[in-house]
Amino acid sequence: MTAKFKDLALDALDHQAQADWWCSTLGYVRRSPPGESPPDWPVAIVAPAGEGPLLWLNPVPERKTVKNRMHLDVWGDPAELSAAGARMVAERGEDREWWVMADPEGNEFCVFERPDDRRA
Repeated sequence: MTAKFKDLALDALDHQAQADWWCSTLGYVRRSPPGESPPDWPVAIVAPAGEGPLLWLNPVPERKTVKNRMHLDVWGDPAELSAAGARMVAERGEDREWWVMADPEGNEFCVFERPDDRRA
């Protein structure tokens, strides 16, 4: 083994707001309470029960300008994600069994219907 997965890092212009959005969207919590670290430091968010990867929201000075080379895949409902502030990028279609959405800063992620939500 050459490497072992540790964390996933997402760049963000407003990393504090993005941390809040992803916490709300994924049911995650901040690893450290707000105010415990300087506001310009990266923010780590975690699944409360430990079932998901640790995500870092890192502050960067520039906006996203091109398609992500790496992205998150989530189980979810596109309508609920849209109501929470995500934007539809590409609808699920004949050649794709998932939706492509973007978070409030434009970072794409794929949304998959939960297997138990599928209708026969």
